[in-house]
Amino acid sequence: MAKFKYKMQNILDVKYKLETQAKSEFADANGRLLNEEKRLNGLKARKQMYELEAKVLMRGNLDMKKIQTNKRAMIALNEMINRQLAVIESCKKDVEKAREKLNDIMMDRKAHEKLKEKAFEEFKLELNAEESKQVDELVSYKFGL
Repeated sequence: MAKFKYKMQNILDVKYKLETQAKSEFADANGRLLNEEKRLNGLKARKQMYELEAKVLMRGNLDMKKIQTNKRAMIALNEMINRQLAVIESCKKDVEKAREKLNDIMMDRKAHEKLKEKAFEEFKLELNAEESKQVDELVSYKFGL
């Protein structure tokens, strides 16, 4: 029996490797986004801590040095949070680019798989036609004797 050999198997193999690479790039970009979001959450938690400290400093005896230090720390934290938000937006764009790239590569691979399936179906039809031809020849040979 004949063996099916897809002519463009090497291209399909390359598509699989590209898809694997794109998946890892997407996972890396998503991991970076999660890390940056954790960092933002940490900054927000620190900001809440400073806000609570500011409320405590406003009660009772007022220590202007501590209040000013607290205020400067909150201003610095606000700047850090704004920078972190910009970093997160950049990471989100990177994740979306990686997602689009992965989607394009997966569609391309699926198209090649469809081509392979069609080629296999054609191979099966040719094989069935060849077997029918051999059976017909065998039957005509037996009746011809």
